[in-house]
Amino acid sequence: MLRHLTIRDFVLVDRLDLVFGDGFGALTGETGAGKSILVDALAFALGERADSSLVRAGGERAEVTAEFDLEGAPAALEWLREHDLDAGEGSLLLRRVVDVNGRSRAYLNGSPSTVQQLRAAAESLVDIHGQHAHQSLLRGDAQRALLDTHAGLNPLLAEVGAAWRKWRDARTALDAASEGVAALAQERGQLEWQVGELEALGFSAEEWSVLDNEHKRLAHAAHLMEGAQYSLAVLAEGDNACAGQVDLVASRLGGLAEYDPALAEVAQLLQSAQADLAEAVSSLRRYADRVELDPQRLSDVERRIEAVLGCARKFRSAPEELPGLLARWQGRLAELGEAADIAGLKARVGAMRQDYCGLAERLSAQRGEAARALAGEVSRVMQQLALGGGSFDVCLLPVEGGGASGLEQIEFRVAGLAGSDARSLAKVASGGELSRISLAIQVVTSQAARVPTLIFDEVDVGIGGGVAEVVGRLLRELGSERQVLCVTHLPQVAARANWQWQVAKNTENGAILSRVSVLDAEGRIEEIARMLGGVEITAITRQHAGEMLGGQP
Repeated sequence: MLRHLTIRDFVLVDRLDLVFGDGFGALTGETGAGKSILVDALAFALGERADSSLVRAGGERAEVTAEFDLEGAPAALEWLREHDLDAGEGSLLLRRVVDVNGRSRAYLNGSPSTVQQLRAAAESLVDIHGQHAHQSLLRGDAQRALLDTHAGLNPLLAEVGAAWRKWRDARTALDAASEGVAALAQERGQLEWQVGELEALGFSAEEWSVLDNEHKRLAHAAHLMEGAQYSLAVLAEGDNACAGQVDLVASRLGGLAEYDPALAEVAQLLQSAQADLAEAVSSLRRYADRVELDPQRLSDVERRIEAVLGCARKFRSAPEELPGLLARWQGRLAELGEAADIAGLKARVGAMRQDYCGLAERLSAQRGEAARALAGEVSRVMQQLALGGGSFDVCLLPVEGGGASGLEQIEFRVAGLAGSDARSLAKVASGGELSRISLAIQVVTSQAARVPTLIFDEVDVGIGGGVAEVVGRLLRELGSERQVLCVTHLPQVAARANWQWQVAKNTENGAILSRVSVLDAEGRIEEIARMLGGVEITAITRQHAGEMLGGQP
């Protein structure tokens, strides 16, 4: 809910810091004092139109900051998470600035944002009800959401939406298959040939490395054999083989070491070399026995390599990429096989449509019952609000083919005001009537409505006496559920408030400024008395005001 509102150089306000309480609060003051300016300032912070006319005369820029406590506002928290915006310690700070040149800037929790983001963030936090203010209840989607939430239909609505999306996707697949039968057949034929070529090749990425190594060995077999024989002759089998020479040197130095121990270390190194040399000769002999010329195998390997390279050239791919290419083509063939099954796709569309229609018809039936009940309850409350003869109706307007929200649109209509026929709530001409109808709807649906802060402006236009008392009582009841602020000139309404502010216009240093006073118990008596008695306030008027305040439930 709204906790703080800071206003700087906005119209008639130079500096104002307001702290909002829970429940129902009344904003009172003489006509022209600037009560509606506070509502306009909040609307500006929430993303309403901005131009240089909002900047106070003599100021450089107008600035309004609204701080909201997000406890009990899951929709706002979810919106912040979806847009990667920090919710801080469960609060949201909306800041809006406009300078004398008409340039406007917006901020969400200190981060620069667009006005559209500001509006979206505020949409689930505040509703301003008045002649010149935005109002979510005028939107068709909001009317549907209110009815469904009030009737507890959101789980069924989610099922309907999921079924509609499945039906839509099935129709899309069928349309694509039907429109592209020839193209799909051509693509399938091409893929079948390509897959057949690669499957016949039977090639794997691991085989390429094996083939390469084997080809190198077979192609150079003669050189390998010659090299092995030459190495054996030099090391051990020739007349002057180095193995025999090393043996002679090692023996000679071993004998001389008796006369000079310094040669013993060299003799030991030669003995170690003898062992390594013997191991090398043994390995070479085994290798020479194993290496042989195999022209047939070499020919087979070369044919295999050429077959792989031929396929790679044909499909413009590296040899080692051919197995992956085969897997992709096989997958696409499977998809085309499903897409070509027109009969199967039609059957799926029919099944999905049946599922959707069954759920949507259930939703329609329950909406119809809820619409009749809501219309009756709101109409009853309207009679208490000087809207006698008026009736409220919730119309279910069919939508051809249905949609994710069901088989109908929801439209709130009002009939009987000034003898009028039933017409959309959005077309109610009188701001006062619209505000009171909205009040009736909000009272009836207070448990279901999601917006935690409601602001009413002009709800008491054209009423008085007992009806004013009813408005005050209803606002008080609504305040037990949510935060309510009402701009009013009726003492019967103000007396029902949990807290009250007075707006006054003062002249300071030649400038006309609006000031807001937080009224204590004595101040409220004086203000209610002023609202009752006008300029002259008598003891009887004060007594009457005290009785009105003291008589609250």
